[in-house]
Amino acid sequence: VEHNLAMLIDSHCHLEKAFHKGNLNELLENAAESGVSQMITVGTSLKDWPLYHRLARENPGRIFWTAGIHPCAVDETWDEQVKTLPSYFATDPLPVALGEIGLDYFHLPKYPDEIAEVKHQQVHAFRAQLALAYQFDCPVVIHSRGAFADCVRMIDESGVAWERVVFHCFSEGPEAMQQILDRGGFASFTGIITYKSAANVRESMKLQGADRLMLETDAPYLSPEPHRGQANEPAYVTLIARRAALEFGLSEQELMNHARRRTLSFFQIEE
Repeated sequence: VEHNLAMLIDSHCHLEKAFHKGNLNELLENAAESGVSQMITVGTSLKDWPLYHRLARENPGRIFWTAGIHPCAVDETWDEQVKTLPSYFATDPLPVALGEIGLDYFHLPKYPDEIAEVKHQQVHAFRAQLALAYQFDCPVVIHSRGAFADCVRMIDESGVAWERVVFHCFSEGPEAMQQILDRGGFASFTGIITYKSAANVRESMKLQGADRLMLETDAPYLSPEPHRGQANEPAYVTLIARRAALEFGLSEQELMNHARRRTLSFFQIEE
């Protein structure tokens, strides 16, 4: 099978649900059969970091992991959680990035005073984690929803090297993409690029170029066509690659090589 020549890596997924449902092995087998030989499972809070560390330890060279507090997981305990992050960045195997961290102005409470408080906490948690990323000099995975300008400004202020930054699940238009490119940062793309309504996201992907491309499923969310509305899984990154190859006018093989090389170099994962 041709696509097995270029083994793909899913640069961003969440394996927690599959693990707790007991179908993680099935997911890993499906991935391997589809030519997806590696995946990065992305931490969202202290609730999943120990599990992801364990999965990476038990699946060396196959599962990699990150640790960070997702903006939607920021609560009154965020400060305590941030204080434990350095201990995770002193374990073996090490997280390949700090993340996902950022701002989410989409999932907010109903009342203005509550909204202000949630945003306030998110900003403080993001700033504290950017400071750690600066200290560790490690890759950073950014979650930005309805908050692009604020995310960019806070990264600028943090002193974190932009070439260490990836905006995951990029869903903005070319204008936002250009701001990231001007700074030397990266965006990674999900199954959204297979959706009919997402022409602006495909434009952003093309603007970034094939040589800077990273692909991700964000499983179990955002399944690509034709699985939209069902649970997503790392195997489906091949479907995203297929659509990306079409957009770039490249063979699937070439496209997968680009995405794999870029992902490994960004996360400093050895071949």
